[in-house]
Amino acid sequence: MEAIAAEGLSKVYRTRVAGRTGVHALTDFSLTVESGQIFGLLGPNGAGKTTFVRTVLSLVRPTSGSARLLGVPLPDVNVRSRTGYLPEQHRYPPHMTGEVALRLFGRLSGATPAILNTRVPSLLAQLGLSEWGRTKIKRYSKGMVQRLGLAQAMLHDPDVLFLDEPTDGLDPVGRKEIRDVLIGLRNEGKTIFLNSHLLSEVELVCDRVAVLDRGKLLRVATVDELTVSGTRYEIGFAGQIPPGFLDETRARVLPVSFGNGVMEVDVHGTDDLNRLIDLMRSHRIAITSIIHRRASLEDSFLKMLKPGEST
Repeated sequence: MEAIAAEGLSKVYRTRVAGRTGVHALTDFSLTVESGQIFGLLGPNGAGKTTFVRTVLSLVRPTSGSARLLGVPLPDVNVRSRTGYLPEQHRYPPHMTGEVALRLFGRLSGATPAILNTRVPSLLAQLGLSEWGRTKIKRYSKGMVQRLGLAQAMLHDPDVLFLDEPTDGLDPVGRKEIRDVLIGLRNEGKTIFLNSHLLSEVELVCDRVAVLDRGKLLRVATVDELTVSGTRYEIGFAGQIPPGFLDETRARVLPVSFGNGVMEVDVHGTDDLNRLIDLMRSHRIAITSIIHRRASLEDSFLKMLKPGEST
């Protein structure tokens, strides 16, 4: 079942700059996110990520195209009751305590006092804020405010969560804890739509990702599909490379480089890799390891933004 669907969305913002008709935040944007996934939308600043989220939340109306949220055609403000939203750089009244802030947002979302009496302490505990619930927010660190924001987004047990930079300001331990929370929500059948500049975090938690640049969708794929296409291998070896080995690799068009007991090679397939291994064995070179150097999500992302350059 689809949780989010967009078909041909375009959004043009008016501009007063002379000679320009408008800023195209989205151009013919089509995307489907299935229920029960953690989906990442990637793109540089100004790519249109926040505009898309605001459009799906009916905070912004598209210039053209259509969208659905949980099967409901948009715009429809009523479907917001089934969604949670953590915007980037969110702020809360500093004089409030974390518990009071959550209760306020809970009442705004329609939760009863009985539900909040259970839900608020449970979320504070889940997000590591139990001891800070009665402390004023002005004493919170940036990471603690981020945790409180996630608790706010989860408060009414939504079916879909839109999270903009959810691990911003958190230390490595905090990021791991938030990842565990998100994975737990996915296992409960929740859908999580994630915007983040921390591509290493996206790589660890997302099932699928989309890459957006200047309002245009470049690609939608799983993380594995984006990161396993590399052709570079690292081959560990012991001892010295015998004379003549490099001449033979050049003759067979196998470009290799060396450093600290590791040979790096770019091959066009397993046949080339096996030819190199056979050549090493014929020269009695002891092989200690073979590693397929997986491209990182960041490598793939940058390559898509600069298709004419290697990463």
